[in-house]
Parts: sequence; structure tokens; C-alpha cells
Amino acid sequence: MQIRNAEAADVPALAQIWHAGWHQGHAASAPPALTATRTLEEFVERLGCWWPTTQIMRAEDGEVAGFFTLDGDQLYQFYVASAYQGQGVAAALMVAAEAALAPRKAWLACAADNLRAARFYEKCGWVSQGVESYETETTVGPLTLDVLRFEKDLSGS
Repeated sequence: MQIRNAEAADVPALAQIWHAGWHQGHAASAPPALTATRTLEEFVERLGCWWPTTQIMRAEDGEVAGFFTLDGDQLYQFYVASAYQGQGVAAALMVAAEAALAPRKAWLACAADNLRAARFYEKCGWVSQGVESYETETTVGPLTLDVLRFEKDLSGS
């Protein structure tokens, strides 16, 4: 599998993965007002500004297997297509994300009840700093959520 920078042509595939992954990990516990905004079209729109800071992994068959997006020191988005979950894609993407974030102290926000993701981040050496309020963008304006903040010192010191 190959990791590379995303291109505008990747947006439809990325939006599908992000939409499906968001609903898999968040929809059951997210506020109804947020879930209502999380349509495929919204993810396409949001990717309009985020794809330049996104890296993707393509599988041997050419399909996008997963992606991550950076925002400064933040690992902003991290998703693996359902067909590729459990195949080492997440681990390989995390290595690439951490390399892109080095050499600094990085952080990410994880839905407080997304235990699968939280366990993965902990397995990768990210340390939970506890619950904090986090403002997320939507098509109807920002919403504040409680999230787990994870941090990892990637400075090598």
C-alpha cells in the first residue's frame, strides 16, 4: 500500500470514507443536531478546504483504504474504509501521520465514547489527557462536544 498527498480528484472517495466512518464511530452518541448535519454532501464540502493537508493510503486494488488530515499540531481526521479495517491500514497510516507531525507535541480529539478509536490511539502511544470541550464545524455553525484529548510527544526527546 502506498501513502501519498491527496488530490482534488480523491475528494469523492475521501468523503465516502469520512461519512461512513463518522457514522460508524459517532452517530449513535452524537447530539441529534450534529448527526443531522453529517451528510455525504457536507463531508464533500468540508473536504474542499481540507484535502490539501490530507494524506491517503491506496490499496493494491487502487481503492482509497484510509486517510488522515492534519491541522497544525493536530491529527484532525483519521479514518480507515470499512473494507480495510483490521488489515494494518490504521497502523501504517498512524506511522505516516506521526512522521508528518514530528518533531512536535501533537494532539487529537476522540469522541468520548468511541472506545475502539481510543484503544487504538493508546496502543500507538498516545496519552489521554481527559475530557475537554471541543468545537466542531458544521454547515449550520459550530457545535461544542465533549471529547477525549490525546497527546503524543513526537519531538524525539
